[in-house]
Amino acid sequence: MSDDKRPSRPPTGRFGRLAKLGALAPKAASLAIAGVRKRLAGELTEDEEAAQRAKLLVEARKTAEAMLKTLGEMKGLPLKLGQMASYIDGLAPPGYEEKFQEVLKKLQAKAPPLSPEAAVKVITEELGGPPQEVFDGFESEPFAAASIGQVHRAHTKNGDKVAVKVQYPGIDKAIENDLKTVALMEQMIAPIGRRYQTKEGLDEIRRVFMAEIDYRQEATATDAFREMHAGDPRIVIPEVHHAYTAKRVITSEFIEGIDYETFCKTAPWSQRMVATRTIWTFMFRALYEYGVLYADPHPGNYRFIVDPHKQDDVRVAFLDFGCIRVMSDKMVAGMKRVLRAKIAHDEPEFERALVDVYGFDPTDAEGWPLYKAYTEHVMQPLVIDEPFLHDRGNARENVALIVRGERKIVWKKGEVLPNLPKPIHMPVEHTFVNRLQWGLASVLAGLEADYNFHQLSLPWIMGPRKPPKGLEVPPPM
Repeated sequence: MSDDKRPSRPPTGRFGRLAKLGALAPKAASLAIAGVRKRLAGELTEDEEAAQRAKLLVEARKTAEAMLKTLGEMKGLPLKLGQMASYIDGLAPPGYEEKFQEVLKKLQAKAPPLSPEAAVKVITEELGGPPQEVFDGFESEPFAAASIGQVHRAHTKNGDKVAVKVQYPGIDKAIENDLKTVALMEQMIAPIGRRYQTKEGLDEIRRVFMAEIDYRQEATATDAFREMHAGDPRIVIPEVHHAYTAKRVITSEFIEGIDYETFCKTAPWSQRMVATRTIWTFMFRALYEYGVLYADPHPGNYRFIVDPHKQDDVRVAFLDFGCIRVMSDKMVAGMKRVLRAKIAHDEPEFERALVDVYGFDPTDAEGWPLYKAYTEHVMQPLVIDEPFLHDRGNARENVALIVRGERKIVWKKGEVLPNLPKPIHMPVEHTFVNRLQWGLASVLAGLEADYNFHQLSLPWIMGPRKPPKGLEVPPPM
C-alpha cells in the first residue's frame, strides 16, 4: 500500500471496531457450518472426502486472509489474539491449523504499518522534535510493525544504531474501548460470570495491557531483565537509550540476527539445541528465581545470533518487554510448592497444593480429574527427569486436553441445554501463565526442542525467590 493510502491511526471508536470484528463472523460461521455438514454427511467415498476437504481448506484460507486484513488494520487486542492464533498450536480450527498459521504468521512482525507521518507526529510530541532533528538519521519506513507500535531504524547523535518503537496514535483509546466492550459482555453475563471470577480476570487483563502502552514501564522491565540475566552470555537483551525514550516512544540498541522462522528451517540440530536451552533459561529463570512472568513469547520477539567461526556459539536476543507480570511472593511460593510435590512424588501433598494454590475442588467429580490431568500435562518438562521432546502434537494437546474435557462437562450426550461446570478459584495473577505455557511449547516445537528441562530448572524451583531489581513485587491479590 502506498504511503498516501496508509492510515495515520488505527480505528479507535468502540462501535467502529465492533463492526470490523462483526464483519468476520459470517466467514467464521461458514467454516463452522461446513465442518458440521461434513460430520453429518456420514460415510463418504475417498474422492468425495478429498473434494470436501479441498473445499474446506479454501474456506479456511479465505477466513484466515480476512482475519489477517481486519486484525492488521485494527491493531491492539484483536491483533494480539491473531498473533496468538498464528503460532500457538491448538488455537486454530482443528485440521486447519497449518493453513491458518501460514497466513496469520505475517501478523507476528509484519502487520500493516501506518503512514510515515504517524511516526513523525508521535516522536515530535514525545521527544520534542521531529525524528530528523532528534536522531542522526531516521528511516521513515518501519522494518517491523506489531500490535501496539511499529519499529524504525535510526542512529543517535552519538552514532549508535538503534531501533525506535513508536506507538500507534490513538492505540491507548482503541485498547480501552476493546476492554470496555469485553467488560460490557461480562456485565451481561454477570449473574453467571461472577461465579467464574470473570470480572477479576478482566481486571487483570486490563492491568497488564494498559501497562503495556506506557513504554517507560517497558524500558524499566527491559533493564530489569538485563540485570537478571547479566551473567549469561547467550542471552542478549538490548540496551535501552533512556534519553530517547518516553511514554509512547522507546529506543533500544539495534540487534542484528536471524528471525525465528528462518532459524528453524536452516539451523542444524546442534544450534537449535543451544537456542532451546537459552530460551528456556530466559523464561523460567525469570519466573521461578525472580518471580517475573514474560507473558509474550511469540516468535517475532526473538533474534538468533550465530558466530560464523564457532558452529554452536548461538546467542538469542529477546526484543520486547511490554507484556510482563511481576508475581507476588505468595504466588511464586505456591507455584513452586506444586512443582516440588510432583518432583518428590508426594501425591497427597500435590493434591493439597492444587487445592490451596490453584483453588481446585476435589469434590467436583468431573472438574477435579480434568484440571489435575491438565496441570500434570503442562508440568511434564519441569518434573520429568529425562529429555523431553517438544513437538506439535504435545503443544496442541496443551490446549486440546482442557477444551476436550470442558466440552464433555458442558455438553452431555442426549441433553439439549449446556451444563455449567463447577467454578474453580484460580489466583487472578496466574491469568497469563497459560499464555506462556502454550506459547512457549509451540515455539520450542518449531525448534524440535529435546532436552532435560527438569535438571535445567531444578535450581530455580528449589531455590529462594530473589527480588527483581527495579521492579516492585506486589502483594497477593
